[in-house]
Amino acid sequence: MTLMHRAVHAIVGVLAFLAVLGAPAGAQVGKLVDPNMATESDLAQLPHMTPAIVKGMIEKRPFKTVVELNKFLLDQKLTPDQAKEFYRKAFVSINLNTGTKEESLLIPGVGARMSAEFEEYRPWKTWTQFDKEIGKYVGQPETDRLKQYFFIPTS
Repeated sequence: MTLMHRAVHAIVGVLAFLAVLGAPAGAQVGKLVDPNMATESDLAQLPHMTPAIVKGMIEKRPFKTVVELNKFLLDQKLTPDQAKEFYRKAFVSINLNTGTKEESLLIPGVGARMSAEFEEYRPWKTWTQFDKEIGKYVGQPETDRLKQYFFIPTS
């Protein structure tokens, strides 16, 4: 192995190690924080969270759906826009095969048409299928962003 190869391997190793250190354990759904798993300190760092909201959220967990979480946040006097900002960082993931229109419309940037597309292509079996079908309407960066809001159940 050449000196250049060793240097590249060392850099890749360091970057991978730093990525692991920077990720909060157990609190991620893709890149999003899972409000059902996040620590109090993780929740406190999210948009529009006050100590009282964080305490109430922890007491109310688990939220079975993002709709339940949304009701909680709006009851705490967050505006719909503030809740959407929260959902850019944290979300209760949606089962892609059974999720409702009400759930998918809470995903930032998703409207009625895209929500209907999620339902039209059921049953979802793979992320490759998702990339192919949803990719007809948006580019790969957007399908990658959308995937973090969903899960495909294993049979």
